[in-house]
Amino acid sequence: MEIHVTARKFRARKEVRDDAIASVKKLGKYYDGILRTDVILSYERSSQSVKVVEINLHVHGAVLAAKERSEEFAKSIDLALGKIERQLEKYKTKIHLKNRKTLRKVKEGAAEEVSGENE
Repeated sequence: MEIHVTARKFRARKEVRDDAIASVKKLGKYYDGILRTDVILSYERSSQSVKVVEINLHVHGAVLAAKERSEEFAKSIDLALGKIERQLEKYKTKIHLKNRKTLRKVKEGAAEEVSGENE
């Protein structure tokens, strides 16, 4: 899994980058089909210091996205990861059900061929 960390209009500290990378790496235990992850760090209002984290997770055939705002980058990262985890679970369930339907059709087709040969 590739992880890209981007800081918009500022230079992120090493601790923030490392925290983002370590947190995103944990998503690998939920699903191994993650191709690439983009983490975008930015400020919304410089005077009130609202930190924004956007996570884009590229998987086979879809892009899962989450965006969170808070007073600290670590808090924003954790909140965005919670959203991504829920989306990833939903995506996995959807793929699993889709594969089961396909498998069922293949088995029914094979059963019809076998019954057709016996007649």
